[in-house]
Amino acid sequence: MTAPKVLVTGASGLVGEALVFRLLVDKTFAVIAAARGATRLHGLCPVEPFDLTQPLLLPSLGAAQVVVHSAARVHVINDSAVDPLTEFRKVNVEGTLRLAQRAAESGVKRFIFISSIKVNGECTLPGKPFTADDCPNPVGPYGVSKHEAEEALKQLGRDTGMEVVIIRPPLVYGPGVKANFLSMLSWLKKGIPLPLGAIHNQRSLVAIENLVSLIVTCIDHPAAANQTFLVSDGEDLSTTQLLRRLSRALGKPARLLPLPEWLLMLAASILGKQAVAQRLCGSLQVDISKNRELLGWTPPINMDKAMLQTVGYYQERQPK
Repeated sequence: MTAPKVLVTGASGLVGEALVFRLLVDKTFAVIAAARGATRLHGLCPVEPFDLTQPLLLPSLGAAQVVVHSAARVHVINDSAVDPLTEFRKVNVEGTLRLAQRAAESGVKRFIFISSIKVNGECTLPGKPFTADDCPNPVGPYGVSKHEAEEALKQLGRDTGMEVVIIRPPLVYGPGVKANFLSMLSWLKKGIPLPLGAIHNQRSLVAIENLVSLIVTCIDHPAAANQTFLVSDGEDLSTTQLLRRLSRALGKPARLLPLPEWLLMLAASILGKQAVAQRLCGSLQVDISKNRELLGWTPPINMDKAMLQTVGYYQERQPK
């Protein structure tokens, strides 16, 4: 029997590449990678060039039963675009919908869209996590574009019968992580004192291995059809706790100064860095009970092990 084919977009990114490697190891599905940039996947599976800003010519769509769409214009803190929302829409809404329409026309059965927790909003009250069925409240161009893409995909699914699955991850970390998480590792490794020793927020994270596990479950689980899922490691941490855990994994002392949170917020306001302060001091929790109840899914790797893997990968690639 021929293995069902899964087309993964964004295969040069953290999530897409990790998913393709997992599918290659499992050998349950045949995998096709679609990547915009350079990737380590050449020679391991079919790889097609792919750019959401260009007319889509993916001949493999005709052979795929499932598409996992992880390619996107990602959130950036200091966006240089004159009109960021327009730029996000070109890729995350218009490009995604073009791909999904082609997928539906080609007979793809299920389209899995990797969205973002920013569709739910930017923050939660402590102890009141977001759920998958909350009314969306996106803030900022990236979150708005992801929400608009979700709504367009749901309508396309209703019109064509193609199953649409939406997964909204919070901050993703793991081997190869970049951006803010990589910066944190660098600060801790250098022993830079950080004024973050008295933060009492609660934030959900997701290890790449756990996110990939949920995506693989959603590829063929009957109950996943036309559902939205949030995902996390199932354990929430304050910023202070996160930095201490990472320091322990690095084998370095945590040089965290217990600066009062109100003083941090005041300094951030003066410097025009309120958004950064919100991410460091605010809470953002997600409830993954729907995943357990509907799919029987729980995170396969705990946070401490995932952090050790992340730190190990980081240290192996540091100059000696």
